[in-house]
Amino acid sequence: MPSNLSRRKFLGTVSLSGGAFGIVHDVAGENGKSPVNANLPGHVNVGTVALMNLSAKTPKDMVQQVLRIMEEMTPYQPDIICLPEIFAYTHITGYRYDIKEVAEKTPGAIVTPFMNFAASHNCYVICPTYTLHEGNIYISAVVIDRKGKIAGEYHKLRPAESELELGIKPGKFPPPVFQTDFGKIGIQICFDIKYEEGWNYLKDNGAQIIFWPSAYAAGQEISSRAWRHQVYIVTSTQKDTSKICDITGEAIAQTGRWQGNWVCAPINLEKAFVLSWPAVSKFPAMQKKYGPKIRIQSYTEEEWTIIESLDAGLKIGDVLKAFDLKPMHEVLKALDIAHAQNRK
Repeated sequence: MPSNLSRRKFLGTVSLSGGAFGIVHDVAGENGKSPVNANLPGHVNVGTVALMNLSAKTPKDMVQQVLRIMEEMTPYQPDIICLPEIFAYTHITGYRYDIKEVAEKTPGAIVTPFMNFAASHNCYVICPTYTLHEGNIYISAVVIDRKGKIAGEYHKLRPAESELELGIKPGKFPPPVFQTDFGKIGIQICFDIKYEEGWNYLKDNGAQIIFWPSAYAAGQEISSRAWRHQVYIVTSTQKDTSKICDITGEAIAQTGRWQGNWVCAPINLEKAFVLSWPAVSKFPAMQKKYGPKIRIQSYTEEEWTIIESLDAGLKIGDVLKAFDLKPMHEVLKALDIAHAQNRK
């Protein structure tokens, strides 16, 4: 892409001005309500649950508690809600179980109430539990569609050592990519975060949101995954915070002291993550053409830029095509091929 602005001059301009364009940070408001415009073209209301400070005497009791939490979320009209890893068997007091006895052929005792919830509230639900297939037990995330039907399952690829000792089987690669009515999603579970293959596959195959039910919160690990793969990540945890993470790694909304067990916030899938150089030379013309229909957020030190459509009639892919720009992951994949060819 030819440009009259050299990279050296670009860096000088950035250092003097504090950035080619201002950095904008959207901060979630009370109850996870975000200032993102609900009329955005790729608008999706995403909800997540945390089990912090919850306890129950039986799995059935925990299921009922989680359903009540999800009911609190319904004024926000969630398109999809994610629940924590094996939540029904977490923080259970005075109850012992054998996974061979509770693993269910879906739909079973744990999944069925959430199928009813999904149908009643016209939303997708990701319901993690133990599942049984051909004699094998998996830690699974069951995807339920808006009609309350099972759309598929993801089986945890990388169980922890203690889970293997209990008889949990690792899921088979590759992980499924689920097509929803708002876009493609993927799932990873807990210890999957320590390995690359699942995350890479989901990104390469079009997942725009990756849901991560987990026993723990992961903190910076999640933020790193989001910007490295340029995807939204939604965590749902047994302890500490659950959060909705932007493609930049920043939290859009998260649970905490004052909002302990759920958040629901809108995200915009009509975003592109591009390398600031040499795209920066095209930003003035882009702003002139689209004006307030787009938002350009440049990150000075990282030298990446987020281009976002703010108009329901404007697809971000059309914006990139009009200015001959490609998302960062496509640029890097092409470079990877070029590197391999030049090593021959």
